[in-house]
Amino acid sequence: MNEANAFNPVPVTILTGFLGAGKTTLLNRILSEDHGHRIAVIENEFGEEGVDNDLLIQGEEQIVEMNNGCICCTVRGDLVRILGELADKRTAGGAEFDRVIIETTGLADPAPVAQTFFADRNIADFYTLDAIVTVVDAKHASNQLDDHHEAQEQVGFADRLLLSKTDLVSAEEVENLENRLRAMNSRAPIRHVHFGSCDIDEVLDIRGFNLQAILEVEPDFLEDVTHEHDDDISSFVYRSDRAFDAARIMAFFDVMVRVYGEDLLRYKGILQIEGQENRIIYQGVHMMMNADFGKPWSADEKRESVMVFIGRDLPKQAFIDAMDECRVPAVA
Repeated sequence: MNEANAFNPVPVTILTGFLGAGKTTLLNRILSEDHGHRIAVIENEFGEEGVDNDLLIQGEEQIVEMNNGCICCTVRGDLVRILGELADKRTAGGAEFDRVIIETTGLADPAPVAQTFFADRNIADFYTLDAIVTVVDAKHASNQLDDHHEAQEQVGFADRLLLSKTDLVSAEEVENLENRLRAMNSRAPIRHVHFGSCDIDEVLDIRGFNLQAILEVEPDFLEDVTHEHDDDISSFVYRSDRAFDAARIMAFFDVMVRVYGEDLLRYKGILQIEGQENRIIYQGVHMMMNADFGKPWSADEKRESVMVFIGRDLPKQAFIDAMDECRVPAVA
């Protein structure tokens, strides 16, 4: 893998959802329709029924071309290796694709897949993580969320939720489910999908891991939304108009991920740091954190730090109190 692609990284979408939710049905639609995108699909073969063989241009390779020009890969082991092979093939002209979709298994926690794009330098240079999209089965989701921790994790990680099988339940059941999902993850928009039929734009270019881009399109993205809930997974928002002391807030985040890293699914936001004229974009998955410079604060703009935390049984008030202690003293 070389660095020729460093300034034009390939966007990656992680597609997750519980067993039978409709992930593969959606993938089969993506791999068969004439949408104009050249997509490399990485399919984990441990799971339900795989991609329709009728869509494949038959061959012996692990990386195979689809009838509509997309690419399908079956992962038996190391995701980093298959991503590297795809990158090498693309660089050498042996594979043409402009984006990647990775399907996880129905019982998978999407965190290890997402962390790949933080932890491996070569992968991070060639690819950029666009979003985590979770398919939710409207017919069975209530029981799955009650009984399976993995189903809650998949909802908590999502940048977008696609609700399938809504025709099999009443409008009231759909509304109740949507309210529950919003309580677990208030940041993820909910869309309906019917037998895999979904606007491709609801899956691609969501920019869930490009917080600066989201805020430019949707300035209210980080606004607080409060819901009552009984699930382990929940979200909350911290905000303050006082600047942080850089050393103190970084020390807090270091302690936060050491103590609560396993329970922190997603955290993202903008920070106002004392002495810094640019906002700091801060986000992470479990123990993998990343901080980048955002655009400068404008002269007439209210400077405010806003952080969204999504996780399992997080001590909300303890987080808020600790972050308050990291702020610079108020000006008298």
